[in-house]
Amino acid sequence: MGKKDKSSFKMKKGINKKELKQMVLELFYKDSEKILTPRQITSMLAVSDLSTKQLVNVAIEELSDDGYLEQKERGKFQLIVKTGYVVGIVDMTQKGYAFIVSDELEEDIFVAGPNLNRALNGDKVRVYLNAKRKRKQPEGEVVEIIERAKTNFVGVVSMSKNFAFLVPSGKNNFDIFIPKDKLKGAKEGQKAVAKITDWPARAKNPFGEIVDVLGEPGHNDTEMHAILAEFDLPYKFPEKVNSAAEKLSVEITSEEIAKRRDFRNITTFTIDPGDAKDYDDALSIQKLENGYWEVGVHIADVSHYVQSGSLIDNEAYERATSVYLVDRVVPMLPERLSNGVCSLNPNEDKLCFSAVFEIDDDATVRKHWIGRTVIHSNRKFSYEEAQQIIETGEGELKDEMLTLHRLAQKLRSGRYQNGAISFDRAEVKFNLDENGKPLGVYFKVAKESNQLIEEFMLLANKKVAETIGKVKDKSKARTFVYRIHDRPDPDKLESFNNFIGKFGYGLSLDAPGAISKSINNLLSSVKGRHEENVISTLAVRSMAKAVYSTRNIGHYGLSFEYYTHFTSPIRRYPDLMVHRLLERYLVGGRSVNAETFEEKCKHSSNMEQRAVNAERASIKYKQVEFMQDKVGQIYGGVISGVTDWGIYVELDENKCEGMVSIRDLTGDFYFFDEKNYCISGMHTNKCYQLGGEVKVKVVSANLEKKQIDFKLVEDGVVIGNEAPVTKPAEEKPPKTEKKSKRRK
Repeated sequence: MGKKDKSSFKMKKGINKKELKQMVLELFYKDSEKILTPRQITSMLAVSDLSTKQLVNVAIEELSDDGYLEQKERGKFQLIVKTGYVVGIVDMTQKGYAFIVSDELEEDIFVAGPNLNRALNGDKVRVYLNAKRKRKQPEGEVVEIIERAKTNFVGVVSMSKNFAFLVPSGKNNFDIFIPKDKLKGAKEGQKAVAKITDWPARAKNPFGEIVDVLGEPGHNDTEMHAILAEFDLPYKFPEKVNSAAEKLSVEITSEEIAKRRDFRNITTFTIDPGDAKDYDDALSIQKLENGYWEVGVHIADVSHYVQSGSLIDNEAYERATSVYLVDRVVPMLPERLSNGVCSLNPNEDKLCFSAVFEIDDDATVRKHWIGRTVIHSNRKFSYEEAQQIIETGEGELKDEMLTLHRLAQKLRSGRYQNGAISFDRAEVKFNLDENGKPLGVYFKVAKESNQLIEEFMLLANKKVAETIGKVKDKSKARTFVYRIHDRPDPDKLESFNNFIGKFGYGLSLDAPGAISKSINNLLSSVKGRHEENVISTLAVRSMAKAVYSTRNIGHYGLSFEYYTHFTSPIRRYPDLMVHRLLERYLVGGRSVNAETFEEKCKHSSNMEQRAVNAERASIKYKQVEFMQDKVGQIYGGVISGVTDWGIYVELDENKCEGMVSIRDLTGDFYFFDEKNYCISGMHTNKCYQLGGEVKVKVVSANLEKKQIDFKLVEDGVVIGNEAPVTKPAEEKPPKTEKKSKRRK
């Protein structure tokens, strides 16, 4: 790397954590022997504002965690030299090659299939960078698999006379060899879960054993369990955990009530989806003598029943979250707790952890209190019932509902004025029959009743985080669990801005505050337009992902300096951690170990992402199932994605998404123009661009692949020929090292 002085570092406005980590590494690479303090680093990077200085500290801590920096002594760091080697995560493609995503390099590393050396999608690996590059981007070879992302795989059993294979679904370019005595009763064509037990050096295929038989493909339970297993998510509780839940005492003693603030005589109610079975939050409201409104945000006190380190707690930690598939909820806690003991059911005394606010008519918080309570909910409302009261001004508890609605709208308006971003998108929902078959598709849009709950939950989460985290003396800060959201990547924003310019829109990228305001203006401008879904989707993709961490950097999307998750301990483990930490700190307890809780935060973030991926997979499966009897029909749609293998089209009528293969685009040689979000013809300059309107014919709906295939229809003519069907070659058992030597 060439020499750089302090002046050569140009600090971008609104730089995010990922970019900052790369700049910090660049400083250390300049002189690998040098030992630097955070203060020296902020000076060398010409950082002046407090928030970016805090971000530098977080970047240094994470680089130290990830093995890039070593803390020689307290507050002094040095580079750990790894000449020629990079650590990253495998991102496998359908074609058999992969990219390694690493914090050490701005660009991903290309690894050809033969150089993956048995690395699989999601594995953490060490890669040797090749000196000679055939491609513009870095190339490498996997030399070590540091950590497997998974060892269990979902697939279909394929039987032969003396052995079997499990043919995995997803981004896997291998089949798992299963000896006959390891089948666990699995039969030809059934879906099952197999565990890799060995992968001999010279064997093409790994060896494994069946650990669970899911059932016949196409059956709803089989497919939903397969989706859960694909993402290493559980679909049932161990018997010992259910048994422990059944033995829990649910009695609320007078001694316990005496320790708590009593809200049982104050009007209290819940608002949830109509099909909800667990109620983990309730609101209470009363007018105080001083003229203010007392609003209580009451959250199920799960920590009272689930003791740290217990069987139930260990299972909840491993799950970390409830999983919401199209047709079911897979809860974090056993049903007796999630739907019964902890759930804030109406007309029952319930134990809570609460955030209670004194609020004036302008929705300004004058005072707040956080602590343990006992409540008695008067009524459960569905969102639809609450919405009707808001719209008509009539109904049970209408005065309380309308007051909370008015205050919530003022809180919402204040958030957006302070720079919060509004990503309100319609949810795809299905009408299902008793067997889980989709009969229709509809879209659920958040209305004022949803916003009412959202605003008070956000307020509680914010105030809880401020109560623990907002201290003048940083040396007295205590370890806490925050929900953080990094600033957006400036390069992604620039690219997004260039794209929306083609539709006549634009963002102001001068300052973080201006960015959020212009994104809100953009999302408002595209509301109801044909390009709305594409632009809002790309806007979300230009943002960082929100995660859990003990290292607070604020929440960019909400424009909160301090934010946590406190309001859903029935379905999110971080909220349960927050309740326990609150209990500890509110009575003056010492700070917990930061490293231990940071690991718990990383685990929770990882499990949350798995749950999101599983939910999306279940939606995709039902979309494909819904379209199976629509093969041959023609629909209007919008191009929702472009890749080097084709274009994705989202249908206007039902939001189902399918793909047009680039091989079916005839009359020219088409290539992927990543910069302009399009596929272009080399000679004709014909362009299929993201957001473009098209007509397509449904040619197939493959449930196994969760894939809908389209062909373009132009001027009433279907573009492209039908692909020939080829019979797959019969597999042979893998050759072991011993057999290979004998064959030689």
